[in-house]
Amino acid sequence: MTTKPVIPNPRSQNITQGKSRAPNRSMYYAMGYQEEDFNKPMVGVANGHSTITPCNSGLQKLADAAIASIETGGGKAQVFGTPTISDGMAMGTEGMKYSLVSREVISDCIETCVQGQWLDGVIVIGGCDKNMPGGMMGMLRANVPAIFVYGGTILPGRYKGKDLNIVSVFEAVGENAAGRLSDEDLLEIERRAVPGSGSCGGMYTANTMSSAFEALGLSLPYSSTMANPHEEKVDSARESARVLLEAIKNDLKPRDIVTRKSIENAVAVIMATGGSTNAVLHFLAIAHAAGVDWTIDDFERVRVKTPVLCDLKPSGQYLAVDLHRAGGIPQVMKMLLGAGLLHGDCITISGQTIAEVLKDVPAVPRADQDVIRPLSNPMYKQGHLAILKGNLSPEGCVAKITGLKKPVMTGPARVFDDEQSALAAILANKIVAGDVMVLRYLGPKGGPGMPEMLAPTGALVGQGLGESVGLITDGRFSGGTWGMVVGHVAPEAAAGGTIAFIHEGDSITIDAHQLLLQLNVSDEEIAKRRAAWTAPAPRYTRGVQAKFAFNASTASKGAVLDNY
Repeated sequence: MTTKPVIPNPRSQNITQGKSRAPNRSMYYAMGYQEEDFNKPMVGVANGHSTITPCNSGLQKLADAAIASIETGGGKAQVFGTPTISDGMAMGTEGMKYSLVSREVISDCIETCVQGQWLDGVIVIGGCDKNMPGGMMGMLRANVPAIFVYGGTILPGRYKGKDLNIVSVFEAVGENAAGRLSDEDLLEIERRAVPGSGSCGGMYTANTMSSAFEALGLSLPYSSTMANPHEEKVDSARESARVLLEAIKNDLKPRDIVTRKSIENAVAVIMATGGSTNAVLHFLAIAHAAGVDWTIDDFERVRVKTPVLCDLKPSGQYLAVDLHRAGGIPQVMKMLLGAGLLHGDCITISGQTIAEVLKDVPAVPRADQDVIRPLSNPMYKQGHLAILKGNLSPEGCVAKITGLKKPVMTGPARVFDDEQSALAAILANKIVAGDVMVLRYLGPKGGPGMPEMLAPTGALVGQGLGESVGLITDGRFSGGTWGMVVGHVAPEAAAGGTIAFIHEGDSITIDAHQLLLQLNVSDEEIAKRRAAWTAPAPRYTRGVQAKFAFNASTASKGAVLDNY
């Protein structure tokens, strides 16, 4: 029996008809195509499966489910791979500088394969942190019907009656250095923190971005907080492929869905869930890929009107699996919609509007849980990702202010030009309450690649200094970071930003109430130091790091490589 074609597919027909039809079709016959298959849409499956990291080690079963669904639904699956870098594994090493670079590599892979093979649609399957923004940027550049399938969160580890996650290990290192945790307990936490496949379990970067994609309308409802080991994750991948085939039929494309209003929806959910600072950098890049006018100041605009509703790690109590059981992202979105903080008319990949998707979700969270707070009793009345400016960061920087009793401090600068010497100082107990650590030459160009600072911030928290020591950097933070921290300082040190001119002992003010990051030195003195400054030589002169350093925009524009 001949399968009825799902839709006319002019993209794939374009390469299988006309004078070049025979040689083009021959290549497909070699892969098992039959005559009737040339009338079916060719659907890319961008498979991020790898055994590099537990975040991606559980993706093949999702790809298999998606492929089967595409084939039974009348499409032809065209599978290709995308790489990944594990932030958790690379943290604190030179390898961490390849993390943000991998976002660009992933997006390039997807754009190249979809456009080069003239595919009719693509389903992107990813797990680790940069898989999400990289996948979304590639989807938007190619702009064929597309859907994102998140690999799923990890289940918690367990030791001595407490749930564990990857950040538990970094904080345990600081506790051990401070003499508050035995070597044996440190080893057991290390062994038990990551019990299987899935991405880091708190509202860290992977779960932040997956939640934002659900709010954006390019992932299915509830899919962003499912656990990778659970069968519902496989079912969701299968359903995602079915929905994508319908989107191909209706020619519903990512740039039809990703608009200024839908990005505002995504950012509202990031604020309401207490998401990662990395979301600021990545959504600037996503907006750029979509051709949407969205600036760093828009995050502050959304922050001041959006409460933090969820009690989630790193600064709260619960993990993504707990959020899922409590009602997931649809519950959070329904509350924001009811409060007038969400645009209900935004379209989703299913063809439904946000309001239609949320129609049957309760207006208030269940009383038998406390992961999602009611609007009348939020964790915080305003969002947690504050955009600070001042003479230290005239372009803006990002402060994560949840969990802090007093997000204001002035203290002496402790200056480090690399992460390793800063961590060594913390572990040697050379950093004391009231200090403001400055970690610089770690921006998009200076790092290069803008590495994350989870090792130093985790060590500070472990030593009990999370709220009493400030840390500013032109690098990034892990989604697992919390404390008196300010990242993405722009312009960066390597580009001659003021952060390059800080001297040991200078007074620095961090004030989240006044949205201020200030070097308390006269303009005349700063000008004198600027005149005497010489830009450092590039750390890399060949390969992807050199290309990234040469092309990367400032962090305040997403550190993208094509901001021409």
